[in-house]
This record gives sequence, C-alpha cells and structure tokens, in this order.
Amino acid sequence: MSNYSFEEFMDIIRKLREGCPWDREQTHESLKSCLLEECYETIEAIDNKDKENLREELGDVLLQVALHSVIAEETQAFTIDDVITEEAEKMIRRHPHIFGDVAVENSEGVIKNWEEIKKQEKKGSNIAEELLSVPKALPANIRAEKIQRKASKSGMDFEGYEQVLKKVYEELEELKESVEIGDKSNIQEEFGDVMFSIINLSRFLQLNAENSLTNATNKFINRFVDVFALAVSRGQDLCELSPTEQHELWRVIKNR
Repeated sequence: MSNYSFEEFMDIIRKLREGCPWDREQTHESLKSCLLEECYETIEAIDNKDKENLREELGDVLLQVALHSVIAEETQAFTIDDVITEEAEKMIRRHPHIFGDVAVENSEGVIKNWEEIKKQEKKGSNIAEELLSVPKALPANIRAEKIQRKASKSGMDFEGYEQVLKKVYEELEELKESVEIGDKSNIQEEFGDVMFSIINLSRFLQLNAENSLTNATNKFINRFVDVFALAVSRGQDLCELSPTEQHELWRVIKNR
C-alpha cells in the first residue's frame, strides 16, 4: 500500500467538496456533531487500548479538521496552512523551556508557565472574563470542573475536601426539601447544585469526575448484563420479577 502525503490528502478532500453531493452540502455547523462523535470514538479506542482502531479514528478526526479547513479555504477565511502555522507558533511560544532559555523542574512548572503565557496572550483578561470564556459546548462535568479551577485562582475556594463534603450534604438536604414541597423548578435547580458540589468534591479528591462516572456506568452495565444472564439461567424473565426478587439477583452478582 502506497503512502499519501499530507498535500495529496488535502487534494482528495478538495475533490470531494467539488464532486460529492454530500460533502459539497456540508458547513461548519452541519459538521459539528460529526467532529464530536469522532473525538468520542477516538477516546473509546484509547480506553480500549485498540491501536488499530485508534489509528483509524485519528484519521477520522483528521478528516474533520481537513473538511473544516477546506470549507474555510473556499471563502478565503483561512487555510490548513494557517491552522498549522498558528498552532506551531503557539506550541513554540508556550514551551519556552524547549524553544527558549526558561528552566523548569517538572510538569507542574510546565503547567505554571503555560498558564502564565496564556494569561499574557489574553492581554490582561480577569478571572470573570476567563469564566465566561469557558465553552458552553463542553460536557457539563468537564465545564464545571474548569470553571471551579479558574474560580479558585481568586481565592474563593474551600480549604479542604471535608468542607466540600459538608456542602454536598447541605445541597442534598435542600434537594430533599424541594422534593417534599413538590416545587419542580426548584428541584431541578437544587439537583444541579448537588451535581456541581460533587464535581467540586472530585476536584479536591484529585479525581476525574467524567472518568469516574463513565466507570460507574460501565460497572452498572456489566452487573445488569450478569443479572440478566442469571435470571435466564434460572428460567426467569427479569421484567416479570418483583423488585425484591430483582434486588436479590443483584445482590448475588454484586457479592460474586
């Protein structure tokens, strides 16, 4: 199999835009979901340690980058060369310990330099502006954590996880009160406060909330599948069992 150069690949995308009805119809807006899906599929390949699939999914992500760049090229907004140049310049600028004479001892020093340089690039933007700049399109868990980390720079933060855990309990109590009252709009607000506090707790425990929830969901799926299989092996229909009988099956699987 012959290898294609990057420029040959870009020419293929340009030809698709010229001749393929589907590709020709696409816009930056219409491709948003495609880009998001390809990123998630790439992450799944990484989680599965599937190198062959990772190679394929990275290609799909590259396809999205190329499509967006060609669409922009057609309106003379920017080109793929502009995208690469801007990113290359950013990497050089934000890594003075590699491309300059700045010394760092560890990764913490790298991150500190990165944030300081980024702050300078924003031309003195304040913390409030930084919060407003966090993309709303981010997954809610990730966005909440980024907001909390940025806000903590102002000193407006808890002193330790014990205080955060206390706040979680407070928010749960407020949610319980709203449920008992039956105020649906307030229930939604209080539920959001509980989730926001739990994300904050994950930050203090140095956990990744997104990964933790993903792992918990996968654990539930695996146990449910095993419970279903156990019911079938006993000649039972899981949907026809009482809640008590279902919980008993769940207990058996959980204690294995």
